[in-house]
Amino acid sequence: MNEISGLVITLNESRNIVDCLRSMKQICDDIVVVDSGSSDDTVELAKAEGATVIVQKPFLGDGPQRTHGLPYCRHQWILNLDADERLEDDFVQYVKRTNLDDLGVDLIQTRRRNLIGDRFTPHVGQYPDYVKRLFRKDRASFIPVVAHTYVEAKSSISEPIHITHYSYRDYLDMVEKCKYAGWLAKNLADSDKRLYSWQPFMHGFWSFLSHYVLKAGFLVGLDGLTLSICKGVGSYLKYAHAIEIRRARKNKINE
Repeated sequence: MNEISGLVITLNESRNIVDCLRSMKQICDDIVVVDSGSSDDTVELAKAEGATVIVQKPFLGDGPQRTHGLPYCRHQWILNLDADERLEDDFVQYVKRTNLDDLGVDLIQTRRRNLIGDRFTPHVGQYPDYVKRLFRKDRASFIPVVAHTYVEAKSSISEPIHITHYSYRDYLDMVEKCKYAGWLAKNLADSDKRLYSWQPFMHGFWSFLSHYVLKAGFLVGLDGLTLSICKGVGSYLKYAHAIEIRRARKNKINE
Protein backbone atom coordinates (compact mmCIF):
# COMPACT_ATOMS: atom_id res chain seq x y z
CA MET A 1 0.00 0.00 0.00
CA ASN A 2 1.37 3.41 -0.99
CA GLU A 3 1.76 5.95 1.78
CA ILE A 4 0.79 9.35 0.39
CA SER A 5 0.33 12.74 2.02
CA GLY A 6 -2.06 15.26 0.51
CA LEU A 7 -1.20 18.95 0.29
CA VAL A 8 -3.60 21.84 -0.47
CA ILE A 9 -3.24 25.61 -0.14
CA THR A 10 -6.38 27.61 0.57
CA LEU A 11 -7.92 31.04 0.94
CA ASN A 12 -11.69 31.21 1.38
CA GLU A 13 -12.34 27.83 -0.24
CA SER A 14 -15.37 26.75 1.82
CA ARG A 15 -17.32 25.87 -1.33
CA ASN A 16 -14.55 23.52 -2.52
CA ILE A 17 -12.52 22.20 0.37
CA VAL A 18 -14.75 19.36 1.60
CA ASP A 19 -15.11 17.73 -1.83
CA CYS A 20 -11.41 18.22 -2.49
CA LEU A 21 -10.34 16.55 0.76
CA ARG A 22 -12.78 13.68 0.36
CA SER A 23 -11.41 13.08 -3.11
CA MET A 24 -7.85 13.04 -1.77
CA LYS A 25 -8.73 10.70 1.10
CA GLN A 26 -9.33 7.95 -1.44
CA ILE A 27 -5.54 7.53 -1.61
CA CYS A 28 -4.15 9.74 1.20
CA ASP A 29 -4.13 8.90 4.91
CA ASP A 30 -2.49 12.23 5.80
CA ILE A 31 -3.55 15.64 4.45
CA VAL A 32 -2.04 19.05 5.16
CA VAL A 33 -3.92 22.27 4.39
CA VAL A 34 -1.90 25.50 4.33
CA ASP A 35 -4.34 28.37 4.75
CA SER A 36 -3.41 32.01 4.18
CA GLY A 37 -6.02 33.61 6.44
CA SER A 38 -9.48 32.55 5.27
CA SER A 39 -12.36 34.68 6.55
CA ASP A 40 -14.93 31.96 5.84
CA ASP A 41 -15.11 28.51 7.47
CA THR A 42 -12.47 26.84 5.28
CA VAL A 43 -10.25 26.03 8.27
CA GLU A 44 -13.07 24.56 10.37
CA LEU A 45 -14.31 22.43 7.47
CA ALA A 46 -10.80 21.15 6.75
CA LYS A 47 -10.25 20.20 10.38
CA ALA A 48 -13.62 18.43 10.47
CA GLU A 49 -12.41 16.29 7.54
CA GLY A 50 -9.33 15.30 9.55
CA ALA A 51 -6.77 17.51 7.82
CA THR A 52 -3.82 19.09 9.59
CA VAL A 53 -4.28 22.84 9.10
CA ILE A 54 -1.31 25.20 9.07
CA VAL A 55 -2.07 28.93 8.94
CA GLN A 56 0.60 30.83 7.03
CA LYS A 57 -0.25 34.50 6.77
CA PRO A 58 0.66 36.55 4.83
CA PHE A 59 0.56 34.52 1.65
CA LEU A 60 4.13 33.73 0.60
CA GLY A 61 3.38 33.09 -3.06
CA ASP A 62 2.20 29.95 -4.80
CA GLY A 63 5.49 28.06 -4.74
CA PRO A 64 6.74 29.14 -1.28
CA GLN A 65 3.30 28.60 0.30
CA ARG A 66 3.18 24.99 -0.89
CA THR A 67 6.80 24.42 0.10
CA HIS A 68 5.95 25.69 3.58
CA GLY A 69 3.52 22.79 4.00
CA LEU A 70 5.89 19.99 2.95
CA PRO A 71 7.64 19.49 6.34
CA TYR A 72 4.23 18.85 7.92
CA CYS A 73 3.51 15.99 5.48
CA ARG A 74 4.29 12.62 7.07
CA HIS A 75 5.03 10.66 3.90
CA GLN A 76 7.56 10.99 1.07
CA TRP A 77 4.98 10.74 -1.71
CA ILE A 78 2.94 13.94 -2.03
CA LEU A 79 -0.35 14.51 -3.83
CA ASN A 80 -0.59 18.26 -4.41
CA LEU A 81 -4.03 19.50 -5.49
CA ASP A 82 -5.73 22.85 -5.77
CA ALA A 83 -8.98 23.14 -3.83
CA ASP A 84 -11.01 23.13 -7.06
CA GLU A 85 -9.47 19.86 -8.31
CA ARG A 86 -10.74 16.29 -7.86
CA LEU A 87 -9.26 12.87 -8.59
CA GLU A 88 -11.00 10.84 -11.26
CA ASP A 89 -11.56 7.09 -10.85
CA ASP A 90 -8.72 6.11 -13.20
CA PHE A 91 -6.26 8.12 -11.07
CA VAL A 92 -7.45 6.44 -7.87
CA GLN A 93 -7.32 2.95 -9.36
CA TYR A 94 -3.84 3.55 -10.81
CA VAL A 95 -2.45 4.51 -7.41
CA LYS A 96 -4.15 1.59 -5.67
CA ARG A 97 -2.77 -1.02 -8.07
CA THR A 98 0.71 0.47 -8.56
CA ASN A 99 3.66 0.41 -6.17
CA LEU A 100 4.91 3.94 -6.73
CA ASP A 101 8.38 3.23 -5.32
CA ASP A 102 8.88 0.47 -7.90
CA LEU A 103 8.46 2.97 -10.75
CA GLY A 104 11.90 4.42 -10.04
CA VAL A 105 10.82 8.01 -10.77
CA ASP A 106 10.46 11.16 -8.71
CA LEU A 107 7.31 12.53 -10.31
CA ILE A 108 4.20 11.27 -12.10
CA GLN A 109 2.63 13.66 -14.60
CA THR A 110 -1.08 13.21 -15.32
CA ARG A 111 -3.83 14.68 -17.47
CA ARG A 112 -6.33 17.30 -16.33
CA ARG A 113 -9.83 18.06 -17.63
CA ASN A 114 -10.66 21.76 -17.21
CA LEU A 115 -14.34 22.66 -16.91
CA ILE A 116 -16.28 25.86 -17.54
CA GLY A 117 -19.27 25.43 -15.27
CA ASP A 118 -20.16 21.80 -15.95
CA ARG A 119 -18.98 21.96 -19.57
CA PHE A 120 -15.88 20.13 -20.81
CA THR A 121 -14.12 20.61 -24.11
CA PRO A 122 -10.84 19.16 -25.36
CA HIS A 123 -10.22 22.41 -27.28
CA VAL A 124 -8.84 25.86 -26.33
CA GLY A 125 -5.94 24.21 -24.48
CA GLN A 126 -8.36 22.69 -21.95
CA TYR A 127 -7.16 19.11 -22.47
CA PRO A 128 -5.02 17.08 -21.95
CA ASP A 129 -3.28 19.87 -19.96
CA TYR A 130 -0.60 17.73 -18.30
CA VAL A 131 0.04 18.62 -14.65
CA LYS A 132 2.61 17.57 -12.05
CA ARG A 133 0.66 16.61 -8.95
CA LEU A 134 2.18 13.39 -7.58
CA PHE A 135 5.84 13.44 -6.51
CA ARG A 136 8.45 12.49 -3.91
CA LYS A 137 9.25 15.41 -1.63
CA ASP A 138 12.81 14.19 -1.01
CA ARG A 139 13.64 14.25 -4.72
CA ALA A 140 11.45 17.01 -6.19
CA SER A 141 10.44 20.54 -5.25
CA PHE A 142 8.19 23.46 -6.17
CA ILE A 143 9.77 26.30 -8.12
CA PRO A 144 9.73 29.40 -5.85
CA VAL A 145 7.46 31.70 -7.88
CA VAL A 146 4.49 33.82 -6.81
CA ALA A 147 2.03 32.35 -9.34
CA HIS A 148 1.52 29.07 -11.16
CA THR A 149 4.31 27.07 -9.61
CA TYR A 150 5.14 23.57 -10.76
CA VAL A 151 7.25 20.70 -9.48
CA GLU A 152 10.79 20.19 -10.73
CA ALA A 153 12.18 16.66 -10.66
CA LYS A 154 15.07 14.81 -12.27
CA SER A 155 12.98 11.86 -13.43
CA SER A 156 9.31 11.55 -14.32
CA ILE A 157 6.74 9.60 -16.29
CA SER A 158 3.43 10.62 -17.86
CA GLU A 159 0.33 8.52 -17.30
CA PRO A 160 -3.07 8.85 -19.07
CA ILE A 161 -4.95 9.22 -15.78
CA HIS A 162 -7.04 12.20 -14.86
CA ILE A 163 -7.79 15.06 -12.51
CA THR A 164 -10.92 17.16 -12.93
CA HIS A 165 -10.41 20.90 -12.55
CA TYR A 166 -13.43 23.12 -11.95
CA SER A 167 -11.58 26.00 -13.59
CA TYR A 168 -14.35 28.58 -13.90
CA ARG A 169 -17.84 28.77 -12.43
CA ASP A 170 -19.00 30.99 -15.29
CA TYR A 171 -17.75 33.72 -17.63
CA LEU A 172 -17.61 36.35 -14.88
CA ASP A 173 -15.41 34.03 -12.83
CA MET A 174 -13.22 33.60 -15.90
CA VAL A 175 -12.77 37.37 -16.18
CA GLU A 176 -12.14 37.70 -12.44
CA LYS A 177 -9.29 35.20 -12.64
CA CYS A 178 -7.43 37.54 -14.95
CA LYS A 179 -6.17 38.89 -11.60
CA TYR A 180 -3.55 36.14 -11.70
CA ALA A 181 -1.89 38.19 -14.43
CA GLY A 182 -0.66 40.45 -11.63
CA TRP A 183 1.23 37.59 -9.99
CA LEU A 184 2.65 36.45 -13.33
CA ALA A 185 3.68 40.04 -14.04
CA LYS A 186 5.70 40.14 -10.82
CA ASN A 187 7.48 36.91 -11.81
CA LEU A 188 8.28 38.46 -15.17
CA ALA A 189 9.40 41.77 -13.70
CA ASP A 190 11.72 39.93 -11.29
CA SER A 191 13.32 37.98 -14.14
CA ASP A 192 16.23 39.16 -16.28
CA LYS A 193 14.15 39.23 -19.48
CA ARG A 194 14.15 42.46 -21.44
CA LEU A 195 10.76 44.11 -21.79
CA TYR A 196 9.51 46.35 -24.61
CA SER A 197 6.40 48.48 -25.03
CA TRP A 198 5.19 46.43 -28.02
CA GLN A 199 5.17 43.15 -26.08
CA PRO A 200 1.80 43.50 -24.28
CA PHE A 201 -0.11 43.84 -27.56
CA MET A 202 1.88 41.20 -29.44
CA HIS A 203 1.72 38.60 -26.64
CA GLY A 204 -1.94 39.35 -25.99
CA PHE A 205 -2.87 39.05 -29.66
CA TRP A 206 -0.82 35.88 -30.11
CA SER A 207 -2.36 34.28 -27.04
CA PHE A 208 -5.86 35.00 -28.34
CA LEU A 209 -4.98 33.75 -31.82
CA SER A 210 -3.31 30.55 -30.61
CA HIS A 211 -6.24 29.63 -28.35
CA TYR A 212 -8.98 30.55 -30.80
CA VAL A 213 -7.39 29.23 -34.02
CA LEU A 214 -4.50 26.85 -33.33
CA LYS A 215 -6.18 25.29 -30.27
CA ALA A 216 -9.55 25.24 -32.05
CA GLY A 217 -11.50 27.53 -29.75
CA PHE A 218 -13.64 28.44 -32.74
CA LEU A 219 -15.12 24.93 -32.65
CA VAL A 220 -16.82 25.43 -29.28
CA GLY A 221 -18.83 28.61 -29.78
CA LEU A 222 -19.08 31.19 -27.04
CA ASP A 223 -17.03 29.12 -24.59
CA GLY A 224 -14.12 29.07 -27.00
CA LEU A 225 -14.36 32.75 -27.90
CA THR A 226 -14.71 33.95 -24.31
CA LEU A 227 -11.85 31.82 -23.02
CA SER A 228 -9.61 32.90 -25.92
CA ILE A 229 -10.34 36.57 -25.24
CA CYS A 230 -9.61 36.12 -21.52
CA LYS A 231 -6.33 34.34 -22.30
CA GLY A 232 -5.38 37.22 -24.58
CA VAL A 233 -6.30 39.87 -22.00
CA GLY A 234 -4.40 37.97 -19.29
CA SER A 235 -1.27 37.82 -21.44
CA TYR A 236 -1.59 41.52 -22.30
CA LEU A 237 -1.94 42.48 -18.64
CA LYS A 238 0.98 40.28 -17.63
CA TYR A 239 3.41 42.14 -19.89
CA ALA A 240 1.86 45.58 -19.39
CA HIS A 241 1.97 45.32 -15.61
CA ALA A 242 5.51 43.88 -15.64
CA ILE A 243 6.64 46.96 -17.59
CA GLU A 244 4.77 49.14 -15.12
CA ILE A 245 6.49 47.45 -12.16
CA ARG A 246 9.94 47.93 -13.65
CA ARG A 247 9.18 51.56 -14.50
CA ALA A 248 8.11 52.19 -10.90
CA ARG A 249 11.27 50.55 -9.55
CA LYS A 250 13.45 52.63 -11.86
CA ASN A 251 11.71 55.85 -10.83
CA LYS A 252 12.19 54.96 -7.18
CA ILE A 253 15.92 54.40 -7.69
CA ASN A 254 16.22 57.76 -9.50
CA GLU A 255 14.43 59.70 -6.78
